[in-house]
Amino acid sequence: MQILDGIKLSKEIKQEIKLKVESYKEQGKRVPHLGAILVGNDGASRTYVDNKIKDCNYVGFESSELILEDTITQEELIAKIQEWNNDSNLDGFIVQLPLPKHIDQEAVINAIDPNKDVDGFHPMNFGKMALEMETFLPATPYGIMEMLERYKVPTAGKHTVVIGRSRIVGRPMSILMSKNGNPGNSTVTLTHSKTEDLAKYTKEADIVITALGVPEFLKADMIKDGAVIVDVGITRVDDPTSPKGYKLAGDVDFENVKEKASWITPVPGGVGPMTRAMLLKNTLLAYNKNN
Repeated sequence: MQILDGIKLSKEIKQEIKLKVESYKEQGKRVPHLGAILVGNDGASRTYVDNKIKDCNYVGFESSELILEDTITQEELIAKIQEWNNDSNLDGFIVQLPLPKHIDQEAVINAIDPNKDVDGFHPMNFGKMALEMETFLPATPYGIMEMLERYKVPTAGKHTVVIGRSRIVGRPMSILMSKNGNPGNSTVTLTHSKTEDLAKYTKEADIVITALGVPEFLKADMIKDGAVIVDVGITRVDDPTSPKGYKLAGDVDFENVKEKASWITPVPGGVGPMTRAMLLKNTLLAYNKNN
């Protein structure tokens, strides 16, 4: 068993980006600029945005954040998005999800300029991804693909089972793993909450990518020996022995599954750090398009 170490790999990627930014400065160019819009005071979202700003500071990007009250109307939020769409000094930005229930998420995503949509959620970018054209990839699937490539995990001709069909992870993951390229060229089965006898599929899989959000759902008897396991799930689970009162658990029963897996991502420290690093890479792509 070998660990797919997202912390180590994300540090390497951020260092590569940092060197590029330093070269831009030496040439007298402006540096890439990433923005984040946060609506409300959700603790997890706040932490995530704070970490993105830290990443920007580390690699030398300029960063901006806009924190809005959760009482803001949809029209007011879209007006703010239009302001950022028209800001030529801002290469890309994200609107942190989830949004308050009174705001239509699809309308907000559609309002973002596709050329600044570094989350890769706009229908235009999603369509380009499906057609294997250069575009912004959703950060988590992008991070997984980068991880598989850099660790030289073979994917061609393999059977990949994806658990979960969200637009953020599962569905784009199924598209990317089946694309003509490396990594890719897998035969993909996309499973979800309505799939009957899900274990039948995971037992046959060479690669299992799970984004279900159910702690320790994937057990050792659900995979075959030598399978590659990528765990996207992360859930807070009560733990009286922890100073915080909780621990972070993935979708995979890690301690038992690792004994059968060839490669496996830990939680935390696997996919999460890669997601943040890929947002930086998307911003760099937006910057290069703008320059």
